[in-house]
Amino acid sequence: MRDFAEQARLATDALRDLFDPTPLQRNDHLSQRFGADIWLKREDLSPVRSYKLRGAFTAMRKAREAQPSLQHFVCASAGNHAQGVAYACRHFGVQGTIFMPVTTPQQKIDKTRIFGEGQVQIVLTGDYFDQTLAAAKSFCEEKAAYFLSPFDDDDVILGQASVGVEILDQLGGDPDLVILPVGGGGLSSGVTRYLRSAAPDVDFRFVEPLGGASLTAALRAGNPETLTEVNSFVDGAAVARLGDKTFALLDWVDPGQVVLAPEDRICITMLDMLNVEGIVLEPAGALSVDVLPELAPLIQGKTVVCVTSGGNFDFERLPEVKERAQRFAGLKKYFILRMPQRPGALRDFLEMLGPEDDIARFEYLKKSARNFGSVLIGIETKAPENFTRLFARLDHAAFPYRDITNDGILSEFLI
Repeated sequence: MRDFAEQARLATDALRDLFDPTPLQRNDHLSQRFGADIWLKREDLSPVRSYKLRGAFTAMRKAREAQPSLQHFVCASAGNHAQGVAYACRHFGVQGTIFMPVTTPQQKIDKTRIFGEGQVQIVLTGDYFDQTLAAAKSFCEEKAAYFLSPFDDDDVILGQASVGVEILDQLGGDPDLVILPVGGGGLSSGVTRYLRSAAPDVDFRFVEPLGGASLTAALRAGNPETLTEVNSFVDGAAVARLGDKTFALLDWVDPGQVVLAPEDRICITMLDMLNVEGIVLEPAGALSVDVLPELAPLIQGKTVVCVTSGGNFDFERLPEVKERAQRFAGLKKYFILRMPQRPGALRDFLEMLGPEDDIARFEYLKKSARNFGSVLIGIETKAPENFTRLFARLDHAAFPYRDITNDGILSEFLI
């Protein structure tokens, strides 16, 4: 029986019927910034702009080899896995039924349909993914179709291992460190299983979104656990529970190898890659680059590969990304000001603003007392320390205010 490394190479060869290897590109900007030799494995440049096609194709190919009469595949996904399955269905000329939550953006629905080219049917059901998944599995049993898991499947894991095969082939040697994003664990388990065999000296770091740290929870508990709450912003990696099969391949990971990335900080990285490099990354695709500043002492002078796992970004979200980035960087704040109800009070406030302070929002909320009114104010500035000076002026002038920038509940209702 072939070992996993040999199987991974054969799976990689089979992928060439579908697409060429995604580029492994040295990034001069990041290399110079961190004093390292930094390479980006551009999975955002696959035919479906993510690595998910690798696992979907491999699992579909192997299922059809085992059962040639198999003609119907089913999956549940709101994003990259759906597009990978649709593309593979088109390639093999088989029927696909793709279940998506009713809240899925129309852009993702349209792209999935385009990739399927008439081979797939899209079913919108469920307000939450768990409901969508249950419907997909029930349908699968009813129709005797084959269910394609997004990550917790041996053949999907094998397909994702092809990323590691290509890295070694393209680099022409072993990197010192590979940085991998983690959602359900399919990519990280496949790549590490291959590299630990083919290049045992390679070190790893695993990056999870702070609001979806399923690998961290599993390592702490000794088995996969379901997170009680998940921040869905990093939708490509915001998974409530790591896969059982993927965890069995990742249980060797030291918790110190896992780095958590705050969602708002990821926005800064996305904008930096877009504005400086012209590279469009979705939130999950930016995870491996986002942690480079945190790893700066470790990576200096070393060869580092960051897997940019996807670039399916809806530009309608760009204002939100910019907003979150500014807040995290301390360049934008919202606060509620008790404005005195007297002539000249507004002018007095405006004169407190510095030359780099801009009003992004100004809204009277209510007249809370006869002599005061509550005002919601948003301020953008060029440097965080400008807020220190502004708040000092407000305190000196006895203008009561409350900073609500990081108050989740008030921000949700007012901003």
